[in-house]
Amino acid sequence: MAGITDRPFRDLVQSFGAGLVVSEMVASQEMVQAKPGVRERAELSADVANTAVQLAGREAHWMAEAARQVADRGAAIIDINMGCPAKKVTNGYSGSALLKTPDHALRLIEAVVAAVDVPVTLKTRLGWDSDCLNAPDVARRAEAAGVQMITIHGRTRCQFYKGRADWEAIARVKEQVNVPVIANGDITGTTTARKALAQSTADGVMVGRGAQGKPWLLAQIAHDLWDAPAPDVPDGAALVRLVSGHYEAMLSFYGSDLGLRVARKHLGWYMDTDGAPAGLRRMILTSKDPQEVLRLLPDALSQQPEDAAA
Repeated sequence: MAGITDRPFRDLVQSFGAGLVVSEMVASQEMVQAKPGVRERAELSADVANTAVQLAGREAHWMAEAARQVADRGAAIIDINMGCPAKKVTNGYSGSALLKTPDHALRLIEAVVAAVDVPVTLKTRLGWDSDCLNAPDVARRAEAAGVQMITIHGRTRCQFYKGRADWEAIARVKEQVNVPVIANGDITGTTTARKALAQSTADGVMVGRGAQGKPWLLAQIAHDLWDAPAPDVPDGAALVRLVSGHYEAMLSFYGSDLGLRVARKHLGWYMDTDGAPAGLRRMILTSKDPQEVLRLLPDALSQQPEDAAA
């Protein structure tokens, strides 16, 4: 997730034992041409185990060259983004816009597969809109081109994030391929993960927005469904230490000024989970003094939802 799954957050999620994390989407041409900030996103923990680097683009040459560069920097998996619904991406004929031109999309996939020796995976949606539900055909052709895993968000591009993810529709993709299929969309915990797996017949789940404020969630789902080691879910003083450490990691990574702004959404999600009082929440999210934020966090994170509602 752009602007969310940065290095500090991925490191935190991995520390709980997530099976796989994915980098922020990296624009392939901009990365190769070394525009400020893009190469850094591609390099962020590319050589860390269980990390995939996600590339987006509309031209085979740039996609292939970007894939080579990140593979040379240690990326274990290259993930091709054909699912992003953002207008700034689809207006450039990248992301989920490629679902409208599957022949062209396959040329990009073939170019990336041919460029690297590491596994190439694909993230996409059910289709562009309700009249273009072509994910099963795209998945079948992608597998033939060498893609080794396919993740499907159970919405069309034109749905963005509205309505509910259609997990049953993912089953039609699963029927067309032999590679693992991963279900994505509206998975917020073990209950929804179990339902998504049952309805989609998928091989696994990918968690996105559900992990905001809950970096331990992926490991918790893996424990509940597949007997992976149980994460030590923090509470009380342990939660304060985790959030404070994440906050300081963002300040260190981005620098104080940018870090303050980037951190606010994460702090907001942590406080959503813990039910911080509105006034205290506002102080934390508007403060320009990192030391004040760190001083206020223990009070904000010691609240329970019923306390905040009283």
